[in-house]
Amino acid sequence: MIDSFLNYVVWDPNPAVFSGFDRLRWYSLLFALGFIISQQIMVYFFRKEGQKEELVDKLTIYMVLSTIIGARLGHVLFYEPERYLSNPIDILKVWEGGLASHGAAIAILFALWLYAKRTPGQSYLWVVDRIVIVTALTGALIRLGNLMNSEIGGKDTGTDSGFVYAYSAEEVLQSLKVPLESIEAYKPEDRTEELQGNGIVPVNIELQISKGNFTEETLESTLRSDIKYALTQFNSTKTYFAEEPESELRLTLEEQSDKFIATVETFGRAKYPTQIYESLSYFAIFLILLAIWLKYKDRVPEGLLLGIFLISVFGMRFIWEFLKENQVEFEETMTYNMGQILSIPLVIGGVFLVVRALKSGLKPPQNV
Repeated sequence: MIDSFLNYVVWDPNPAVFSGFDRLRWYSLLFALGFIISQQIMVYFFRKEGQKEELVDKLTIYMVLSTIIGARLGHVLFYEPERYLSNPIDILKVWEGGLASHGAAIAILFALWLYAKRTPGQSYLWVVDRIVIVTALTGALIRLGNLMNSEIGGKDTGTDSGFVYAYSAEEVLQSLKVPLESIEAYKPEDRTEELQGNGIVPVNIELQISKGNFTEETLESTLRSDIKYALTQFNSTKTYFAEEPESELRLTLEEQSDKFIATVETFGRAKYPTQIYESLSYFAIFLILLAIWLKYKDRVPEGLLLGIFLISVFGMRFIWEFLKENQVEFEETMTYNMGQILSIPLVIGGVFLVVRALKSGLKPPQNV
């Protein structure tokens, strides 16, 4: 039992990099960091292959704009067309979430076609073959950003291993009508006997509350009703917690000199940390593509790296989707979700490109 207890994690990082300054978030930072690192790697590629390094700045503009616009429009068209087409102004609200990697992929491929068309000396496939190397790295960092946002998580594991995403419940509890100083969810060390091996695992939530005008009795009454409601009536909490609506809330209240410490003993749902799975997959793909380029550079037949990228990234995406929560309600009735359906043609396109490239074979060595 103790071994199983050690296998799950209560995950509740603050999405903001600095507490109290919510505008700078880990997701935004990692997203930007991906482009900054990618730009420097592309400079290295261009230098080694005799291309003008200043063209990387032009290429970066195409990449940034196509990624953001394509990812947003992809989400709008593939996942929630009725909502956004009835309120078009909401399409611009990128900060509210809603980005689709398939939309970004399509937009990037189109934007790079425009770039290559306007850039003499660089063919379309030559450019894309190098871009996909750094795109895999950026994708790995973006998935880490999703992890820090506690979003795009996995389904219930059904075992006592996995992540309990607690931040959404903490956000709901922040709205309690009490002078709340802090809130923290954690894995209790004294509740191992409550594990049953079914993925419903013990979680404690500790709230520190200023005394204000509350007496212990009135505060406890308020907390019992409000916390119970918050844990059982909101979809954002029911997805990640397993508090029984009919049972009495397990709450203890301790009075200190200037505050109360309330501890709620509840249960969370252990989920697959699919953000980690995807991030590690994309980073491994980045290393493989980079290794091929380092060994062969301009001898790589055009389209090979793009083909490997499409097969591996969207092939892995198809697999991981089996473990992920559906992003929108209509996917509940589908055998394969939208992410998987959109991955299939990209994988097929990748197979075509790899076969085509292998038939061509390595290019003869060139002296640069």
